[in-house]
Amino acid sequence: MRRRTARRSRATVTIADVAERAEVSLMTVSRVMNDKGNVKEDTRVRVLKAIEELNYSPSAAARNLAAAAEVRIGLLYANPSAGYINEFLVGSLDQANRSNAQLLVQLCDNEDEVLTIVRRLVGNGIDGVVLPPPLCDSTAILDLLLECGTPTVIVASGKPSKNLSSVNIDDLGAAEAMTRHLVALGHRRIGFIKGNPNQSAGARRLQGFQAALSDNGIAIDEELVLPGLFTYRSGLEAAHRLLERDEPPTAIFASNDDMAAATVSVAHRLGFDVPGDVTVVGFDDAPQATFTWPELTTIRQPIAEMSRMAVQLLVEEIRGRREERAFTPSHVQMPFEFIQRESDAAPHQG
Repeated sequence: MRRRTARRSRATVTIADVAERAEVSLMTVSRVMNDKGNVKEDTRVRVLKAIEELNYSPSAAARNLAAAAEVRIGLLYANPSAGYINEFLVGSLDQANRSNAQLLVQLCDNEDEVLTIVRRLVGNGIDGVVLPPPLCDSTAILDLLLECGTPTVIVASGKPSKNLSSVNIDDLGAAEAMTRHLVALGHRRIGFIKGNPNQSAGARRLQGFQAALSDNGIAIDEELVLPGLFTYRSGLEAAHRLLERDEPPTAIFASNDDMAAATVSVAHRLGFDVPGDVTVVGFDDAPQATFTWPELTTIRQPIAEMSRMAVQLLVEEIRGRREERAFTPSHVQMPFEFIQRESDAAPHQG
């Protein structure tokens, strides 16, 4: 094969020529040209030397070639709700396939190892990261990704970062809507099971619940507001405490469907009819909502659609950076939906 030399004119030299001379991939050349930090120093030197020897100047066509190359995305998760993460994965995988992106799914169930995992992914040349809850609210992870300059989209955070793209719903407004529905049915003693304190969306749902009660002139009984962790077991514990009271609430609003399903189970075990004796409602419209009897009235958070949007935004950002386009974070708020099924009714009279 005839060796390309520096005497070739700038007009005929391509990014492929540089990659061949430096014995690296097209993507590596693109990373060096765009000054991305996750390239080994000896590789960077080799690429820069090849660029100089070939008198290479990137053309629009070359930038487009690099931009069209496959994108590698890391999806990090630590969500305890199997129903939630399954929905999230369905949407992410579907959009990754549509976008010619490779999706690397990484469980981060050990908090002490999360930053190590992020550093390893960045070091291995990951193009971008999607963070569903609760990792979307980790300041340490977000700071590290910003420091590394790694494109990132956070999903379902109640306090999106202004520096990163995000996809969420109006958690406060959704919780207000559900609480207003319970009040309209005639409920005044309403229990509330909070979400995990490490997730900002849970705090927003509590704020929505409290705001709706206040707007309707109903005093907030703090004894009816109990902690939860967005897990089925935490829902069991909170439901027992609420329903074994001398005067139990006539309705219980759980911050997600896992905890609402647990509440229905406890109610049945204690001899309560749902919804005849106690109304139980949830949040998310995860698969668990329809596996429970009676099926749950809930707020639909479009989990799969949100993850599709997150992957789409991330791929657009990555390809835009490859084409050296200016980047402005996108903040997409998707609509929620009130879903009424069979677990809610007016309070029992008598």
